[in-house]
Amino acid sequence: MEQPLHTCMTKAVIADGDQLQSGPQWIMSRRAFLKLYEDHLQCGDWSINYHDIRDAILASFRTPILRLPGYVLSIRTDSKTFHFGVNGWQFWQGDLPFPVARTKSRLRISLISFLARAVLIGYTVYVVWCWLAAA
Repeated sequence: MEQPLHTCMTKAVIADGDQLQSGPQWIMSRRAFLKLYEDHLQCGDWSINYHDIRDAILASFRTPILRLPGYVLSIRTDSKTFHFGVNGWQFWQGDLPFPVARTKSRLRISLISFLARAVLIGYTVYVVWCWLAAA
């Protein structure tokens, strides 16, 4: 059995257009291992042969709040466009086993993601305030 060149955790979606935005499409994304082999990559039951890739872009960014490094690997084939969100490990800074364009980008926060974070922070402040008031 062939051993992967690299394996990492990923969140993945199939969608058209730019997916460099947190939001509902990533909430229901596939969580799996992304495995890169000599001739193809695999994520769960998705398998993409490198010769089927029409365009590949690796966008690097830092998260808006904690400034953690990350990447979104977008791969377009004739029938679908796959987006893989991966952590900022050293592997992605070197050569990949297929041609890829590299860009620096900013990760945007969607309105729904912003509101969810605001509600979570507000609730946390409320719980701490109630705990301090009861003491």
